Amino acid sequence: MPAVAANRTTRTTLALAVVLTVAPSAMAQAERAVLDPVQGWQQETRLSDDPARAQLDRARALIADNKPGKAKSLLNDWLDNDEFSTSQYRAEALRLRGDAKFASGQEFKALYDYEEVIRSYPESSEYVIAIEREVEIAKLYLSGLKKRSFWIRFESLTDIGEKLLLRAQERMPGSLLAESAAISLADFYFDKRRLELAAEMYEIFLKSYPNSPHRMHAMQRHVYSNIARFKGPKYDGSILLESRLLIERFARDYPAEAERAGLTNALVVRLEESAAAQQLESAQWYLRVGDGPAGRFVLTRLVRDHTGTVAATEGLQILQDRGWLENETRTIEVAPIGPEPTP
Repeated sequence: MPAVAANRTTRTTLALAVVLTVAPSAMAQAERAVLDPVQGWQQETRLSDDPARAQLDRARALIADNKPGKAKSLLNDWLDNDEFSTSQYRAEALRLRGDAKFASGQEFKALYDYEEVIRSYPESSEYVIAIEREVEIAKLYLSGLKKRSFWIRFESLTDIGEKLLLRAQERMPGSLLAESAAISLADFYFDKRRLELAAEMYEIFLKSYPNSPHRMHAMQRHVYSNIARFKGPKYDGSILLESRLLIERFARDYPAEAERAGLTNALVVRLEESAAAQQLESAQWYLRVGDGPAGRFVLTRLVRDHTGTVAATEGLQILQDRGWLENETRTIEVAPIGPEPTP
């Protein structure tokens, strides 16, 4: 029940946002201030001489008055009227009908109207508003709102939410709206533990919006995403090197936050130990399968690159026990052995 209540509250809040967005415009279109000599400034209803404009103003007023059902009916008639089929206001009418549907809890159906505006009227001022509405709906779906069928919400539409946020970035690259869509999608992947996608999305975000106010947040979560993807010494450890570099950059740019979050040299040391343990595991695997030269190469690299770690000390002991230290005063040139194994 708490999740259902939360969804209902979020939906109501955003529907109200739609109403508040159209309300000032509706008032501006439908009323004007008149100075009365006795009573001072008074609001006077002003009807447009253009029938098409007048009906749209009426629809705006209905949405602002929290009567989206009546507004949708009026807009259906307007859009079905052949007289208005080539009207300059058609994009606005479609967007308003989408707003009416959105405000009445039919956000999925509203997407059809917003998409028609985006695809058919890219030069219209309604284009940006329609994309903004789609981003709002996408965030609702990613936060858990389900599709409604016969007054019951049961179908998850997170995949639709992901696509809408990706489209917003493609359609308005570099904009504040695209920036908001990008960080929202990255956070969704992070919260759902889809760490590879999260790391990729945070990286894209940081490259696309280097001066964003969300930069510190994105950098920190990029580090966490990378570290959490390391599964242990039996798996690829290259991600640990990248994580170490990310931590060092974060600590350089945000030293106070790095200290508070524990993204300091102590964590770098732990990552160093993990990376060394992964190399030791790889070397031992080569030795188990009888590939001595490859094992020796990895052990030598381990001792060279991770001096002082527990794994490097153990690797040094293996080299000594096998008599491979006698020529270590010179650089060992060995052909690349390819990707490290996954036992």
